[in-house]
Amino acid sequence: MLKKRMTHLATASVLVLATGVLGFTDAADADGSPIGQSSHSSRHMTARHVTAAESAYRSLLDHSAGARVLTAAHRGQWRAAPENSLPAIRAAFDHGAEVVELDIRRTKDGQLVLMHDESVDRTTNGTGKVSDLTLDQIKKLRLRQGVGGAQAPPTDEVVLTLAEAMKAAKDRGLVNLDKGWPNREAIYQVLRDTGTVRNGIFKSDAPVADVLAFRAEHPDALYFHIVQDSTIDSIDQFGGNQPIGYEVIFDNDQDAVVRKPVIDRMRSTGRIWINSMWFGLADHYTDEASLIDPARGWGALTDIFGATVIQTDNVESLEYWLRTGRPEPRPSTGTIRIESEGFARGGEGVAYHDSDKGNHGTAARLNEDVDICDQDGAVAACWIRAGEWIDYEFVVGKSGYYDVAARVSSPYSPAGTYRVAFDGGARSAPVPVNITTGHSLFFSQPSGITPYLKAGSHRVRLLIDENAFQNFNLDYLQLTRTNGPAPHSAA
Repeated sequence: MLKKRMTHLATASVLVLATGVLGFTDAADADGSPIGQSSHSSRHMTARHVTAAESAYRSLLDHSAGARVLTAAHRGQWRAAPENSLPAIRAAFDHGAEVVELDIRRTKDGQLVLMHDESVDRTTNGTGKVSDLTLDQIKKLRLRQGVGGAQAPPTDEVVLTLAEAMKAAKDRGLVNLDKGWPNREAIYQVLRDTGTVRNGIFKSDAPVADVLAFRAEHPDALYFHIVQDSTIDSIDQFGGNQPIGYEVIFDNDQDAVVRKPVIDRMRSTGRIWINSMWFGLADHYTDEASLIDPARGWGALTDIFGATVIQTDNVESLEYWLRTGRPEPRPSTGTIRIESEGFARGGEGVAYHDSDKGNHGTAARLNEDVDICDQDGAVAACWIRAGEWIDYEFVVGKSGYYDVAARVSSPYSPAGTYRVAFDGGARSAPVPVNITTGHSLFFSQPSGITPYLKAGSHRVRLLIDENAFQNFNLDYLQLTRTNGPAPHSAA
């Protein structure tokens, strides 16, 4: 697998040697052929510098056996900024993505803006349907943190128009124009006006006749067709006029659409785009499974299902794996990871206290009451309630101070608090859990706790405060060896 990744790296290095400014022509290449369909288009650009966007465009059109896998950032890099925001677009490209996925809606006065939902309720501090609001009204709103939600705090970021987003992407990379098919003509005009036809990727599962009509009218438009078992016949219906690729959706790895002859046929004429964000888009081959072991997610998507574009919520981790063939390293050789599902044995009152008897989640040990759930591949302690506690056993290889962090998720603010106690000692000060804006959206959060631990076996108890609202999920605790506690930190 590493050799395969290095092949992708070698291709990438050739494509991005030059990073100057390039203005591309949207309508046709110099020989008169529509852009994206001329086999000679690249020879007309040899005298000019190549932007990252042009490099990504050329890579997208390469569907050879050695074509490098491209990264698409779902709703931009929402882990760094509000989804569909300008900083999210910039961060996605900064972190290595060749494509950003953005969602497009039309306002009451016919303007195209970035918004995933029909309404602005989840992602902004406003309310109402996009189609009932004017652009001026929407521009007065502020985007909420991350993927939003009623308790996510507003930021200073505003809703972007499609034109603003395309200008930001023009020299940086490509844009997946999600939810855009109903407004395809208006979107295409924005791309023409901003000089970004080669940046925009149209996508739909529309009737093939409608797609062919659009492509005949706009032969320079980039287009992927969405297929699953219910629409697999569309591959034949395109005949010799195949799109540049297919987005493949399968909720079971035995689905017809991902059988090898079908995959091979799609790969022979274009790229295969697969989404790895959550269960059901590509069976259980998710981002979270990939973070545990890339072979359980991204590796399978590329090596078994032929993916050459992967859309992800974990841009940096996917990029690291594509560069190296390895999962991201832990912060240091002194890191100890304590998985939430690996709690100590002994049962109720000895190894844990769970106040909700009989609720086992989906992955708990038999006959035990600790609530463990599989959240899109992250096996986590869930349904955490006030007053509960769990014990974990672990081994320290080298004596020293260790910073404690927890990988958690919650759509609430406040999300709750926890304490830790090592080896039967005193409880730490309470540690607040910060909102991550989703039950399945995990972030590592430092605790400010830095105990001194001797080499050998240890036990730590995670205690949930009794007098506070509690609604967060724990993926794991992580202990990282450090030089010593910061001033005033708990120990």
